[in-house]
Amino acid sequence: MKERIASLVTSALETLDAETPLPAGFVDRVQVERTRDPSHGDFACNIAMVLARAAGMKPRDLAGRVVEALPTAAGVEKVDIAGPGFINFTLARNAWLDLIDDLRAAGADYGRAPANSGQRIMVEFVSANPTGPLHVGHGRGAAYGDSLARVLRAAGHAVHTEYYINDAGRQMDILALSVWLRYLEAQGAELAFPSGGYRGDYVRDMAKGLVDEAGDEFVRPHDGFLDGLPEDVDPAMDALVARCREALGEDGFRRVFDFGCNAMVDDIREDLAEFGVSFDRWFSERSLVTDGAMQKAVAVLEANGHIYEQDGAKWFRATDFGDEKDRVVVRANGAHTYFATDLAYHYDKGVRGFDRILDIFGADHHGYVNRIKASFEALGHARDQLDILLVQFAVLYRGGEKVSMSTRGGEFVTLRELREEVGNDAARFFYALRRPDQHMDFDLDLARSQSADNPVYYIQYAHARICSVFRQIAERGLPTLADATPDYTLLAEDREIDLLRTLSRYPEVVSAAANALEPHQVAYYLRDLATDFHTYYNAHPFLSSEAELRLARLGLIDATRQVIANGLELLGVSAPESM
Repeated sequence: MKERIASLVTSALETLDAETPLPAGFVDRVQVERTRDPSHGDFACNIAMVLARAAGMKPRDLAGRVVEALPTAAGVEKVDIAGPGFINFTLARNAWLDLIDDLRAAGADYGRAPANSGQRIMVEFVSANPTGPLHVGHGRGAAYGDSLARVLRAAGHAVHTEYYINDAGRQMDILALSVWLRYLEAQGAELAFPSGGYRGDYVRDMAKGLVDEAGDEFVRPHDGFLDGLPEDVDPAMDALVARCREALGEDGFRRVFDFGCNAMVDDIREDLAEFGVSFDRWFSERSLVTDGAMQKAVAVLEANGHIYEQDGAKWFRATDFGDEKDRVVVRANGAHTYFATDLAYHYDKGVRGFDRILDIFGADHHGYVNRIKASFEALGHARDQLDILLVQFAVLYRGGEKVSMSTRGGEFVTLRELREEVGNDAARFFYALRRPDQHMDFDLDLARSQSADNPVYYIQYAHARICSVFRQIAERGLPTLADATPDYTLLAEDREIDLLRTLSRYPEVVSAAANALEPHQVAYYLRDLATDFHTYYNAHPFLSSEAELRLARLGLIDATRQVIANGLELLGVSAPESM
């Protein structure tokens, strides 16, 4: 609807421009908005006020010329000039009624732009270190990233999703050490477990799996293994990793490392799949070294004059690009830093030809934003090609009390546990109800409840209610939409037009959500649509109404059912037919 009005205004402006040239770029400045007050019509355009000064005319005079040049359009009942120069459009009732057949014919494609009509966009999200199961904080990032990718695809963009597997580095070495120590325990060894190791039960489970696969192959003498360690945790863990490497040999250590890494990645992949989240590619950090991306990225920075040497190390001039300090890329001993892997990964992203790259990080990674954007620009890419979006962790509440969250000791609420408690649909929808950068309190009791206060239940119940009407129609042998063509002119109630107005907004909501990178706009819209439907359903009979009117109302609620299903799909939430 909105696009049709904008097209009419654009056509009028082009007619005027042919007579008297208007300012350059005027077509791109046409904006049409829905009115808040029905007395002002259905849509309003302020283009006359925007162009008046440049056109050398009073806004109302220019508005009058625009109105005179408007092409005749079916469905527009009235055009008025209001206030300082607003052009208000009132649609005929039939224009709203025609939407029903158009919407039902479009089906699952209603609200979707043509595929691949937009940009090529890469979305990287979750990317949790595979050192333990996903927790509820990761779940929020997963729900946001997946819903965003779905919304962007619906808006016509070609979207590629990616999970970056941190399968190298110190934390993964500590996981390998932790698995090996628990493996020794499972083989009967008695030894203390270091405080800096990964202590969750999942490590014991992996150790048992290693026993099943390798038997006693990795058993080594361990007397005094924990003796003589530095007092500080980090140096102590580094010393233990070195001892583990020496005991197992490089090949043995790599096999234990790979066993733990693969087990965790498989668990994460399965957990996300059950949550309705999949990726086009799982990108290995190790491949950055084996494929030479790290060396190429550093070489590009050197060629561009952005690397200098100091104390034997190679430094990136990050301060030249707005970062707070320069960053070491290659240490004096020749080892690459963690930042070098981020640099290499974004080099790899940049050369793959995406129009836009979206990184979705947990809020605890806010310190990475400036350095990554600095390096991305230094590699020769446009700074605004990369957006880094931060997701706040969720805080769980049960019975009004805050639920204790993650610690290295392994005491945390996993995503799998959350899904088991409240279900995938409630988890996905509750995560989608807030902007990702906003603090979130997740009420577990509300998410489980079957009441109008639970937004996902309220919306799904609207869909199920409509499906129930059609089941009852079939059970009673009454005429269905497949039997006759409805006469929608019989829909004379104000609530019916209100419902159609809300249905007509859906494509605009999808477009706006994609442009703002805010899937929660779809969640809010669905809540509004469910309210309009429940109000209508409670006020007007369906099964007991006269046959022709009943048929028209069936068409209207079928269109409503379709839009609810389409919107829920964008959020990764099911549309149940019964509840």
